[in-house]
Amino acid sequence: MTLQTVNIPLEAEGNMTTLSRLEVEALLDVSRTGVYETFRRCCLAVLNSGSGESDSVKQILEQHRNFQVSLHPRNGGIELELRHPPASAFVDGDMIRGILEHLYAVLRDVLFAQNEIVSDSRLDLTNPEHLTSAVFRILRNAGVLSAHSGSRLVVCWGGHSIPRHEYEYTKQVGYQLGLRGLDICTGCGPGAMKGPMKGATIGHSKQRNRRGRYVGVSEPGIIAAESPNPIVNQLVIMPDIEKRLEAFLRLGHAFIIFPGGVGTAEELLYILGVLLHPKNAGIDFPLFLTGPRTSARYFRALDRFVEATLGATARDRYEIILGDPERVARRVRGAVARAGKVRTSSNDATYFNWQLHVDPALQRPFAPNHRTVTELDLSREQPPHELSAALRCVFSAIVAGNIKDEGIRLVEQHGPLPIVGPPDVIAALDALLGEFIAGKRMTVRDTYAPPYVLRSAA
Repeated sequence: MTLQTVNIPLEAEGNMTTLSRLEVEALLDVSRTGVYETFRRCCLAVLNSGSGESDSVKQILEQHRNFQVSLHPRNGGIELELRHPPASAFVDGDMIRGILEHLYAVLRDVLFAQNEIVSDSRLDLTNPEHLTSAVFRILRNAGVLSAHSGSRLVVCWGGHSIPRHEYEYTKQVGYQLGLRGLDICTGCGPGAMKGPMKGATIGHSKQRNRRGRYVGVSEPGIIAAESPNPIVNQLVIMPDIEKRLEAFLRLGHAFIIFPGGVGTAEELLYILGVLLHPKNAGIDFPLFLTGPRTSARYFRALDRFVEATLGATARDRYEIILGDPERVARRVRGAVARAGKVRTSSNDATYFNWQLHVDPALQRPFAPNHRTVTELDLSREQPPHELSAALRCVFSAIVAGNIKDEGIRLVEQHGPLPIVGPPDVIAALDALLGEFIAGKRMTVRDTYAPPYVLRSAA
């Protein structure tokens, strides 16, 4: 390591270039508290972007255990002091511009959430309306919400660990979306989160569209495993996975799901949990599942799981299109146009979907551990939207055990997370998770030890 200590002034970087002394002190106070470790990890994730193939937060943190970051007041603003940063973030001693922008996003979002959301006594973070307001305020502060951006943001979900031919397909779809003037929003990482953005850049370039938006939405627990890809030009870090998922839901005008693993299944179950709620019946919500024809087995497995657990009504809420990027893009463009007209006619904001009802079960942060996972109600006797919310927590727990530092350490100390449910639901889970493992969709690592164990309830 040749780089030891680097001072980075955050100049000309958005709305934190001019700060009052009280604001500077507030930021410094937050950075010295328990939020510091979250801030440090997010900074490391941004600096480490593209420097390795590991998706284990634990491994990444151990490799860079000497990395430290501190804040200093500077001419009415803030300066970052980095100790032992990854060398890949620099070219000839200068930090890569895109990485500097992403570092600013970390400072803005992590510390804003603590100062203006968590510490705001006017916000009741157990109140569903207040939680949605918190999501709105974070996105607004990040500059992502714009009345002038129109209704053309397409959310693309999919795995960070996918084979090359599936990655190439996501680029082809992104290219077709870009040709049609559509912008891209993803989880900001590699794989199916990078491919659509990369394809869209070419489509935008061919159309001489220099205002293309590539929005990346992440959260502290997962960003180190899925560092922001360099195409992201608007990075937002939400406080937790639930607010991240709601941010996607409120921002997007259409949704595309590419092949992935448990994280992608979690996202699908989240959105189905919203769409299956009686209060959202009849709402036109464009949701497409797509991949190359060689991924047909993956989508059959996912489709069978949805029908076996949530029923045929859930299957009616999405359309599966295989091997046809142009058709996907045409269908999405039409859906986006309809979404814009509906929001305009109903006086809803074009840039934030207020009309959808999100059940509190999907908003409350779920902390996976051996007790909370065991206590999940996976019975099919409950309404489908409630079962979908519970199944979303199951997959969230597996994601934590796969790649999140806290989840990995929890499994190391206490063994696999016990997932308990009725025999039919457990059988459906076993079939789907087995397909993910066989397809090497759980991790980029060569070996995989499941962080969970499935048990049928008596």
